[in-house]
Formats: sequence, C-alpha cells, structure tokens
Amino acid sequence: MLLLDKSAGMTSNTALQVARRLFNAEKAGHTGTLDPLATGLLPLCFGEATKFAGELLNADKTYRATLCLGVTTDTADAEGQVLLTRPVTVSAADFEAVLPRFRGEIEQVPPMYSALKRDGKALYEYARQGIELERAPRRVTIHELRLLGFAGDTAEIDVSCSKGTYIRTLAADIGEALGCGAHLTALRRTRIGKLSVESAVTLEQIETRAPGERDASLAPADALVEDLRVADLAEPEVARILHGQSVRWNGPAGERWRLYGDGRFLGIASVTADGWLQPKRLLAAEYAASSVASA
Repeated sequence: MLLLDKSAGMTSNTALQVARRLFNAEKAGHTGTLDPLATGLLPLCFGEATKFAGELLNADKTYRATLCLGVTTDTADAEGQVLLTRPVTVSAADFEAVLPRFRGEIEQVPPMYSALKRDGKALYEYARQGIELERAPRRVTIHELRLLGFAGDTAEIDVSCSKGTYIRTLAADIGEALGCGAHLTALRRTRIGKLSVESAVTLEQIETRAPGERDASLAPADALVEDLRVADLAEPEVARILHGQSVRWNGPAGERWRLYGDGRFLGIASVTADGWLQPKRLLAAEYAASSVASA
C-alpha cells in the first residue's frame, strides 16, 4: 500500500495509473477519489492489498481548505463559472461566529457537480448539459471545524468530518451564512482515519528513486485496517482461517478484527451472533506467509 501525496491538476485515476507503472503492479486501486483541484493523501493499493481498499471509504477524513469570500460559482470551487459577486464586509470574528452552525450533525445538499448517480448517470453529466436536478439533503458529521487564517476575502479552515461530506458545499454554505457567498480555491486532504499525509510521498519523489529502491515507499496491507482490534491466532486456528473456516471467539457480535498468525497479517474477520470468528477478506496464503505485521 502506498500513501501518495497527490498533486493538484491530476485526477485520482491518473495518479493511480502512474503509480501502478512505477511499481509494475498488475492490480491496483485507490481508496476514494480526490478532485483534480485537491492535493494530499490518496492511499493506493497494489496486488493483494486491493482486497482491503474499501476499508477506508467509511473512515473520517481531515482537510485543509481555502475559501474565497464574495464570489459564488456553479461548482462551488474555482473551476466553475461565476454566478454572483457580492461585497465582503465580514471580519474574522464574524467568520468564527457562524462556524458553530456547521459543527456536529448537519444536512448537506450534494452539489450537481458530483459523481453521485441518478438513473445510471453521474450528476455532473446532467450539470454539464445545464440540467439541475432536485437532490435530497444528506446528514453528515463535522467533528471539528477551525478557522486557521483570515485576510480580507480569504479564509483558511481545518475540517475533520465523516464520509460523504462535501467540502465545496461546506464552503458555499458558510459563505451564504455570512451573506457574501464563497467558493473553494484550494483543498488538501491531510488525514484518513489514522493515516496521515505526513507519511506520504509524491510521484515525483518516487520517480527519482531507482526501481529497486521504490518498494521502501510501500506500507504493509494491514496499515489499511489499523483501526480494527488485533486477533493473534494459534497455528491450528490459522490453518482453519486460511481455509475459510471459522474459529471460536469471544467478542461482541458484528465486531470486526484483523487477524495475525505468528506475526503474519492474514486478513479481517467478524464475530457471528453465536460466537464464531468468521473470515471476511483474506490475503492469499502465499502472501499471508510473507506479510509483516504492523501491529
């Protein structure tokens, strides 16, 4: 698994394909897209680790965002067409005063320029045709929202939020609460779950390394499931698990665990209602035999 620090102007899929070529990986996937405008943390999975790529989709995420006040665009970011320009007469204190409205559980109307599907088509496809569709509000959670800097018509915020949160929409909604409008001009994802951009590398950094040195940039597959509890299994249990069989286990029904045998990461499992640890996704046996536990 690679923690990539994606650069601006590149789609997540383009970044994935470049990284796939650099590591000569037959199979690769990412754990949730970043808009081309955005930079920052984009975990990429190769080979057997792709089995666990979906683990981060539900994780909380943290972003650093820059807002331009006074200008509303149709995409809520700098790539859109300007819809309205209004004078900015707010102060940093005014900005701070509206932030409590956006902390905790809030409702967001997804933007038309998004990948959400309607009748098999992404909303942005309708938007490009000039079609505006009604969208039902969705509940998201803003765990933390802080003002980092304010100068004239520019504000920088730090946002920690649940999955499904649109930072572009948050920026536009804050602008409307201030009465002047706003749009997003820069976005950087700094954290997904326990993974931080501080441990990430850029494609440029990888490209400067010799092919034989690039693997040093990779993290083990279990880095994707660090939030799960660890189940250290005895050898007879390992054999059963690797054959797709369950083992007896004490734990709350539905709780998920990451599995290890003799320090080797095996995969993930969940506890059944009648007390069995049932494997859900496992590394192929030859990879489990050589994996190194990050626990």
